[in-house]
Amino acid sequence: MRRRDLLVLGAGASTRLAAEQPPEKAPITSSLMLWTVKGSFEEKLEIAARAGIQSVQLVGEHTAWSDADIERVKKTLRSFRLAIDALSSVPNWSREPVSMLDPAQRDNLLKEVEKNILAARKLEAPRLLLMSGNAIPGRTYEEQWASLVESGKRAAEVAARHNVTLIIEPLNNKVNHKGYFLATCVEGLRLVREVDNPHLRLLFDIYHEQVQIGNVIRTIQEAASVTEVFHVADNPGRNDPGTGELNYPNIYRAIAKTGFRGHIAMEYLPLGDPERSLTKAVDEMRAALSAG
Repeated sequence: MRRRDLLVLGAGASTRLAAEQPPEKAPITSSLMLWTVKGSFEEKLEIAARAGIQSVQLVGEHTAWSDADIERVKKTLRSFRLAIDALSSVPNWSREPVSMLDPAQRDNLLKEVEKNILAARKLEAPRLLLMSGNAIPGRTYEEQWASLVESGKRAAEVAARHNVTLIIEPLNNKVNHKGYFLATCVEGLRLVREVDNPHLRLLFDIYHEQVQIGNVIRTIQEAASVTEVFHVADNPGRNDPGTGELNYPNIYRAIAKTGFRGHIAMEYLPLGDPERSLTKAVDEMRAALSAG
């Protein structure tokens, strides 16, 4: 966060919306991955709040924050009636030696996970994203899978000690993340089952799953019991739900029918005004969930 942003946070954010109130509770909580909208940190929070969103998710924004910064951020979040529900446990996974697939990098991985868990605890965030890493040339799928499972078990043990949850995120490697190893939620479900620790759960990104293999609703039905968070975007383009090939009302109804209780986060690139786009997306999501 830039120092200018922090000064704004401390000076005026608490007067924008309802002051010093906790976010509303709901069986399924709406969220926003902040990287998808433009502006300062405070401006992004205000967009989320005005769109009726209840929570936000971070990637690596927190890594440069001091303890004083964190306290100002928490105050600002309360002023907008928002919470942080997730942030990354490995913000620089594609650039640092923290791959879950390489036993030689496992100690680095666990240290990075614990460091970011401590930041999450300070920010009162209950869960952290975990990434598999890119496939390693010259190693078999089976070798990498075995390392992935062992790394998942060890990381889940760290999370258990701190009473937080790690959520493993499959990413498509056809369009957005060339080389990424854990590319489907089918594999993500298998991983969570093999690790067999309640502190490792699944992040089900609907867009990534559609790009990689499709069959979204059937996989949601199979994986909902181990899914902590859903991410929303349409395909192609990773834009507003309803602008592509995915039938989001049917998907939301399918999620509701599973009994899911967790967060559904908008992680799409708005085609128009972000506040209007997100307001529409969240209203339509809630209507479909209620119908389901």
